[in-house]
Amino acid sequence: MSEESGSPPRYPELEDRECVRRTLRGDDRAFAELVRRYQTGLFNLAYRMVHDRETARDLTQEIFVRVHRVLPKYDAVYPFTSWVYRVGTNLCIDWIRKRKLETVSLDAPISFGQNEGLTREVEDPTQDPGRDVERSQRAAMIGAALAKLPENHRMMLVLRHQRELSYDEIALILDVPLGTVKARIHRAREAFRKILSQDYDLEEFLP
Repeated sequence: MSEESGSPPRYPELEDRECVRRTLRGDDRAFAELVRRYQTGLFNLAYRMVHDRETARDLTQEIFVRVHRVLPKYDAVYPFTSWVYRVGTNLCIDWIRKRKLETVSLDAPISFGQNEGLTREVEDPTQDPGRDVERSQRAAMIGAALAKLPENHRMMLVLRHQRELSYDEIALILDVPLGTVKARIHRAREAFRKILSQDYDLEEFLP
């Protein structure tokens, strides 16, 4: 659809780096394309950190305001995806620290798995209604346990098991060495397990 018809063109064919370059030259449509690509993912990240939709929407808007402001600092050597999630992650951490968030309950429940220690549960469409109640109760217990974790541990579990990011991606987002990421995630899982074992019957969370 052309500009004359009232709807400005999008840039779906352009890479993120080119959208950044055009934005820095003053092309607002290029930045609108970046917003279109990342607004859902960044909203989901914010929501799983603060568990409030209105706050998550406000944070998402703030993220893009900050992205636009610091865009000249973006180094095109690195993936834009990692960079923009780093901006979003830092803003969410700042919000949590300022408001001393006490409860975080994640949308999708997570449970212990055999390999990584935590896995996302996949809903079974054939399950009976009683299973829904069980899943809701489990989600509430896990949310309460996560709320007791330090914010850095909680963030690690969210990035790894809710956003399903790789260790390398998390290292880029948080700007820390890969080994540090692995160590922090390991400590976060152990802390999470300890809370569950103290507050609940750990066997309930084992597959």
